[in-house]
Amino acid sequence: MTLQYQGEQYGKSATFTIRIIGNNLSKSSSNYQIDLLVGDKQLPAFTTEIHQSLSNCLKEIYLFRKYNGIKFDESTEKIVSLYVPYDKVLYNHNKYALFRA
Repeated sequence: MTLQYQGEQYGKSATFTIRIIGNNLSKSSSNYQIDLLVGDKQLPAFTTEIHQSLSNCLKEIYLFRKYNGIKFDESTEKIVSLYVPYDKVLYNHNKYALFRA
């Protein structure tokens, strides 16, 4: 699933893209890989690339944003790829981790 947000980095407007790649390795567990892009450029955001929960992926993006002057406008969220409905439900359930106060 790929999402886009409008926002800013250090006061400069930008479009941010989050790519979430879920790999169901078994029925009892999932692994997630997540990429953060500004425009077409991928940011080297993450200490580990694969997480066992989507919540942990989104927490890592939150921390990266916090320390790199990135702000997303939550109201501009747009899904820009085909997605499985379950992925959207899972993302909506966990995105609180991305937009903490």
